[in-house]
Amino acid sequence: MPWYVEVLRAVAGTIIIFSGVAIVAAMFGVLLERKVSGWIQSRIGPTHVGPRGLLQTVADTIKLLQKEHIVPRNADALIFASAVVLVPLAALLDYVVLPFGTTRWGPLIFRDLNIGVLYFAATSSLIVVGILMAGWGSNNKYALLGGLRSAAQMVSYEIPIGLVLITIALLAGSLSTVTIVTMQAHLWFIVTQPISFLIFLAAATAEVNRTPFDLVEAESELVAGYFSEYTGMRFALFQLGEYAEMFAMAALAVTLFLGGWRGPVLPSVVWFLIKLYALVFVFMWVRWTFPRFRVDQLLNFSWKVLIPLALLNLVGTAYVVMVVQR
Repeated sequence: MPWYVEVLRAVAGTIIIFSGVAIVAAMFGVLLERKVSGWIQSRIGPTHVGPRGLLQTVADTIKLLQKEHIVPRNADALIFASAVVLVPLAALLDYVVLPFGTTRWGPLIFRDLNIGVLYFAATSSLIVVGILMAGWGSNNKYALLGGLRSAAQMVSYEIPIGLVLITIALLAGSLSTVTIVTMQAHLWFIVTQPISFLIFLAAATAEVNRTPFDLVEAESELVAGYFSEYTGMRFALFQLGEYAEMFAMAALAVTLFLGGWRGPVLPSVVWFLIKLYALVFVFMWVRWTFPRFRVDQLLNFSWKVLIPLALLNLVGTAYVVMVVQR
């Protein structure tokens, strides 16, 4: 394929991913979060802006676009501004290797890499760099503490996620996300690997900084954590990155454990979206149901529970694949 076609494809993919994630994952995700929280806590939720409050997030976006961008006097301006770009960019890069369905020409995916799962793990881990940059560049002790908490939390929970990815790669015999979905033609991996699924779900919740693992931005302790000094649309871009990463983690869970786009009768993309929003609902359900962990409980849960359990599961799976099945 000529180089200019690759460039055009990359530009078109960037526009589609950014537009889709910004509108669907962020704007609709915030509205869905408010409606779910209202339902769980017996409240009404947004009702006034648009029919049944459907335009509330649009109004919030317009408001944020008009807000002034304030940079603290002693902040590192370059790092402070760069963090805003890196966090949503790292989340958007995840979508390159996620298969959303299948067509007559092949899987509906931007790039089917033979190391797709490894690519996803690498790009999603860049978010912690952006969060550290935001905390350090703000020259604010609360923002810095939020950034350092994020580093400890995300590094801790990336390890069980990595062990789960290795386990699924062993079963599928490939790191390609498309191949992993193909290998679930007869039996989804959630049936053979329920422990891996639960580990992944818990670690992914911590990875995207959601309750009960939202100590990175614990409002009662750190004002707003690493983005305390950010205003207007810069603040909104951090929210975009958070929601984009939540949708990406849910999409990866669908790909690894729930058969991806596979399902009867309905189009493949519809099945993928049904499974995706079911998991997104679980993330929101957990957030508005459980209280926040203490920082020691959060780290103990990863190092003393999830990581040993993921290691045992990996060893058991390797034994079955390499010894029993042979």
